[in-house]
Amino acid sequence: MMKTLFLQPPSFDGFDGGAGSRYQAKREIKSFWYPTWLAQPAALVKDSVLIDAPPARLGMEPVIKAAKDSDLVVMHTSTPSFASDVKVAQALKDAKPSLKIGLVGAKVAVQPNESLERAPVIDFVARNEFDFTIKEIADGRDFKDVDGISFRDANGTIVHNRERAMIENMDSLPFVTPVYHRNLRIEDYFIGYLMHPYISIYTGRGCKSRCTFCLWPQTVGGHRYRTRSPQHVAEEIRLAKTLFPQVREFFFDDDTFTDDLPRAEAIARELGKMGVTWSCNAKANVPRETLKVLRDNGLRLLLVGYESGNQQILHNIKKGMRIEVAKQFTKDCHDLGIKIHGTFILGLPGETKETIQETIRFATEINPHTLQVSLAAPYPGTFLHKQATENGWLDASNAELIDEHGIQIAPLHYPHLSHTEIFDSVETFYRKFYFRAPKIASIVNEMVRSPQMMKRRLREGVEFFHFLRERSAA
Repeated sequence: MMKTLFLQPPSFDGFDGGAGSRYQAKREIKSFWYPTWLAQPAALVKDSVLIDAPPARLGMEPVIKAAKDSDLVVMHTSTPSFASDVKVAQALKDAKPSLKIGLVGAKVAVQPNESLERAPVIDFVARNEFDFTIKEIADGRDFKDVDGISFRDANGTIVHNRERAMIENMDSLPFVTPVYHRNLRIEDYFIGYLMHPYISIYTGRGCKSRCTFCLWPQTVGGHRYRTRSPQHVAEEIRLAKTLFPQVREFFFDDDTFTDDLPRAEAIARELGKMGVTWSCNAKANVPRETLKVLRDNGLRLLLVGYESGNQQILHNIKKGMRIEVAKQFTKDCHDLGIKIHGTFILGLPGETKETIQETIRFATEINPHTLQVSLAAPYPGTFLHKQATENGWLDASNAELIDEHGIQIAPLHYPHLSHTEIFDSVETFYRKFYFRAPKIASIVNEMVRSPQMMKRRLREGVEFFHFLRERSAA
C-alpha cells in the first residue's frame, strides 16, 4: 500500500476551486465547498491523508512537508486552476523526485492526452469516476493494469487504458464523513446561504437533465442518477451527527436531488425522525405535495438553477424547464416557507441585451431569498464548449475562464453582444435585485431578528464591496 496524500492545492486567495465547486472562480462572496470528490477515494485508501489547502489557508510549506512523507499524491484539478496546479505538482516533485503524482477531475477526464502533454511532471491522470481507480494505484497495481487512467510508459509514450465501468451499487462506497472528521476542520467551510457550520455529502451521482453547460453529468457523473439507498444515507447522517454535534445544516450536493421524488421523500422522512435541518439542489419543477413532505421533515432551503428568464434560452440550453412551471414552483416554496437560493447564468446562447433585462425582471418577480449570478462558462467536455468553438463564440484569450486574479471572466461573445457587455451585466443584475426597497427591507428585518444573520450579512457586504472593487480594477 502506497502512502497516499489527497490534495486540493493552494490557489488564489478566496478561490472557490475545490473538488466540490461547480464554478471554479473567485466568487463575489467567499465560499468553500467540501472536497467530497477527493474524500471519497480517501475513504477507500487506508491511512491516507486529505489536505484541502484553500479553506485551511495553507501555503506550500506544509503541503511539501506532507508530500515528502508520501509515496503518491492525488490532486484535484480544473480547467481554471490547471496551470497553477501543475506548478504545485512540480514543486512537490522537486522536493521528492520519487513521488508519483496523479490528477483527477473533469478537466483531465475529457482532456487526458492534452493534460499529460502540458504537464510532463504528472505521472498519470484518472478519467471519469476515479474512486476505485485510485485505490488500485494506491494498492500498488501496475499502471498498465488499472482501468480508467492515462499515463506515460517507460518510453515516455502516453497510453490510454480502457474505460472503467461506472459504479452501479452506490452503497458500496464508504462514508466520507469519517474523512472529514479525520482531516478537515468543518468550521473552515462556509457558504452564505447555508447555516454555519454545515456539512455537504452526495447521496447519488449523475443527472437526468441535459443542460448543455453543466460540467459534472457530461464529464464524470453521467446522465443516469445512480443513488444510495435512503437507509444508507440516513446511517451516514446519524454518524455525522455524532462526529459533528455542532453542525447546524446538512446539504445534499447531488446535481438534482429531486430527480427521484419518491426517494427524496423517503430520505426526508428518515431525516425527519432525526430532527435535522437540511438543504439540497433541486429543479424548479417539484410538485407542491412533495415540497410539503420535504418541508415537514426538515428541509430549509433549495438551491435552484433558474439560469434565465427567457424561454427560448432555456430551450437553447436544453434545460427542460417551463417559465410558468418555475414561477408556480417558486410561489409554492414561498407559501410553504422554503427558502430558495436561485442561480442565474448570463451569456448563454441566444443572450441579448433584451434577454438580460428579461432575466433580471424574472428574478425580481419570483424573488428568491438569495441569488447568484454567474457568467456562462464553456468547460471542455460540455456541449456548450463544442458549440462555442464551432461557432467562434470563444476566443483563445478568454479560454481559461478566469483572469490572473482568479476572477471569472466572460469567455463567450456574440456578434450582437460583447464580452464587456456580458461581464458588466452581472453587477447590474445584483444591483437591481438587491437594491430594491422591498428586498432591502426584508434583509434588514432578517438581520434584526437574528444577530448571527446580521454578522453574516455585514461580512457578505464587505466581501461583495471588495469583489466589485477588484472587478473594476481588472
